[in-house]
Amino acid sequence: MKKVSFAEFGGPDVLQLLDAEEPHAGPGQVRIAVRAAGVNPVDWRVREGQVLGAHPIELPSGVGLDAAGVVDEVGEGVEGIKVGDHVFGEGASTYAEFAVLSAWGRMPEGLTFEEAAGYPSVMETALRIIREVGVQPGQTLLVSGASGGVGSAVLQIARDRGITVIGTAGSANQDYLRSLGALATTYGEGWAQRVRQLGPVDAALDLAGSGVIRELVELTGDPQKVISIADLDAPKLGVRFSGVAGSVPDALAEAADLIARGRLHIPVEKSYTLAEAAEAHIDSQAGHSRGRRVVVI
Repeated sequence: MKKVSFAEFGGPDVLQLLDAEEPHAGPGQVRIAVRAAGVNPVDWRVREGQVLGAHPIELPSGVGLDAAGVVDEVGEGVEGIKVGDHVFGEGASTYAEFAVLSAWGRMPEGLTFEEAAGYPSVMETALRIIREVGVQPGQTLLVSGASGGVGSAVLQIARDRGITVIGTAGSANQDYLRSLGALATTYGEGWAQRVRQLGPVDAALDLAGSGVIRELVELTGDPQKVISIADLDAPKLGVRFSGVAGSVPDALAEAADLIARGRLHIPVEKSYTLAEAAEAHIDSQAGHSRGRRVVVI
């Protein structure tokens, strides 16, 4: 099978499309014929060799956590799923023709494989950081870097829970944020003052790692009311860095519920082939996205 792999840490050029042995489902796992794999910032952070305790790896390593596809192998002890079922979920080395998933759910009706691949890690992360930051219905949440996959999910989950969201993004994505129910403003010089003009902030999330932690603490008045998933130096300012995953099956179930109720949709901004994995990482690292990027097999 074809698989994207890297044998050393480094830039996008270390990614190679190779012939590899097919993986097989162990106990409590399923194998899928991958139809699409989600592209997440953690993918290129791991490729660079950043210290991410939740994702220790050994070289050479495959790439990718999220995928959607067709079950073609069911491991020992797995119930309620069979060969031929369409699923989305999280596993390892998902930029490949076949991948083993350790957490999965049935694909919601109406989603394509390409769309479904963009949800697993994004939903787990969004739900986790909303819970960890402690924001409650009736309060206001500030989301810095709100137009990407996690931001898109956070905005829609918050809206469904009765939480007001102020989102920052580039000028091209202001209407997109408003379409998801957020009060929108641009980042850049004077952004914190523009946020103040929109109202007081009870909690804040840093999704872009763009050096805004000090301002987020000032806006909330308390570093414990700020969480970052993108700035590894956040703890130096008393802010939690959230990188340890919660329950992916629970996140997939909530995603399916929100999608079924018409309360969640994360668009696919761009698709790539396996051979274009390096380009996908370059684009992901550049930011300024609207929704998700996926690799289509």
